[in-house]
Amino acid sequence: MPQILRPSTTNPLIGIMKIILLLLSLLASSTWAGTLEDLRASGAIGESFTGYAVARNAAVQAEVDAINAKRKAIYQEKANAQGISIDQVGQVYAKEIFNNVPAGTWIHVNGNWVKK
Repeated sequence: MPQILRPSTTNPLIGIMKIILLLLSLLASSTWAGTLEDLRASGAIGESFTGYAVARNAAVQAEVDAINAKRKAIYQEKANAQGISIDQVGQVYAKEIFNNVPAGTWIHVNGNWVKK
């Protein structure tokens, strides 16, 4: 005779709550998983005059760190090739970034956030 699975003696409400919490955590983690353009459009990420992205929402700090690590590698390569500082390269790239980002992108200017 096949064995019949019996429900756990624990409260079924606890099991339902665990499933709901799991689903909510998955949704929350994927909320900010988007492209740089999506994050800019949402206002979660802005751009600075240093040439680096800035997290305007703490939930996207990991994404900003990854973006900035890639930028830093490019800036360092250009700085080494041209014999200038990485900060100078970042400022040149910042001007290009500002020119190319769509209207509505947040830009950090003189300590304040403004929309392009």
